[in-house]
Amino acid sequence: MGVRHAREYADILKDLTTAVAEIEGSYTFFEMEPAEWAVLPTEDRLEVMEALADDVFFGLGEDPVIEVGSGVITYNSKHHIIEVSHDDKVTQIIRLI
Repeated sequence: MGVRHAREYADILKDLTTAVAEIEGSYTFFEMEPAEWAVLPTEDRLEVMEALADDVFFGLGEDPVIEVGSGVITYNSKHHIIEVSHDDKVTQIIRLI
């Protein structure tokens, strides 16, 4: 099925990377321990978050709701958006068109 979008993928990925980086414990998606995350240099952390955003984007095409750390990422195909939620509140909306 896939996530349908009209915006440039690079722009969507940038927004989604920023959003997932703000989720507490997002690195646990890759089964990393807090100690492993703590010693990663900033550049490596950014690469991990970008890889996470990429995986989540394509994963949303199969499953419209994905848990990441303490948050939830939801693909709303009707409104062409991806919602990032923490504590049952939508914290970011990423527009796909």
